[in-house]
Amino acid sequence: MDLKQVAKDTAKVLASYLTYQSVRIVVAQLSETNPPLAIWLNDFSTKGKIQDGEAYIRELLLENQELGFRIMTVREYLAHDVTEFLPEMVCTGIQQSNMEHRRQHLERITQLNWSVASSNPETSSIDSEANLDNLSS
Repeated sequence: MDLKQVAKDTAKVLASYLTYQSVRIVVAQLSETNPPLAIWLNDFSTKGKIQDGEAYIRELLLENQELGFRIMTVREYLAHDVTEFLPEMVCTGIQQSNMEHRRQHLERITQLNWSVASSNPETSSIDSEANLDNLSS
C-alpha cells in the first residue's frame, strides 16, 4: 500500500470538491447581485469539467478570468478553514460509521441465527434446556 499516493489522490479529490463548493457559493452570491452572470456560471459549470477542479479552473479562466479568480479565492479560503478541522472529523466520522456498520451487521446476523434456531424445534428445545441449565448453575 502506497500511503503517499493515497494521500495525493485524496488531496486531489478534496481540491476538486472544494472547487465545486466554491462554485456553489459564488453562484449563490451572484444570484443576488448579478442573476444573468449566475445563470451563465451555472450553465458553464454543468457543461464543464467540474469533477476535475483543476481542469475546470483552467477552462473557466479562458472564458471568464474574473470568475476564475473569484472561485480560486473562495476555494483557497475554504481549504484553509476546512483543513483545520478535517483530520479529526474524518477519523471520528469513519470510526463512528464503522461502528454503526458493525452494529447493524451484528444485529442482522443475530436475527438470522435467531430465526433459524426458532424455525428448528429440536435446536430451540436444546437451546432452551441449555439456557435453563445455565440459569440453575
